[in-house]
Amino acid sequence: MVLLGHQRAGATHHPGPSRRTLSLAFASAAAVLLAACWLVIQQYNERPPWAQDISYEAGFIQGNRIRHYDPTGRQAKDLLAGGCERFRAEGRGGLKATYDPGLWVVGCLDGAAGRQLEKQGLFH
Repeated sequence: MVLLGHQRAGATHHPGPSRRTLSLAFASAAAVLLAACWLVIQQYNERPPWAQDISYEAGFIQGNRIRHYDPTGRQAKDLLAGGCERFRAEGRGGLKATYDPGLWVVGCLDGAAGRQLEKQGLFH
């Protein structure tokens, strides 16, 4: 039911921003996003932002796996006696060992010795 004289009272329409304004806003946002991505790529290149943590954890996992799957304990003793450095030097640590070779070796030694993982969890 339409009241007389009130046909346009509830049916107002707001046109919103123009297409030109919207396209300029989207283009500006895309330019800022691309610039930020470019800066991040220039800063880190092929290396991830948390490379030190990744390198330590990869070494820890390597040493821990060897320790757990070694029934005699001989391989774990070998790791503790210089095997971790040898692994890294031979390239058996993988790509993650190249991020920070020293921390990879420390992580490998911690894993082979059965120590707790350093910096574990979200807040460390």
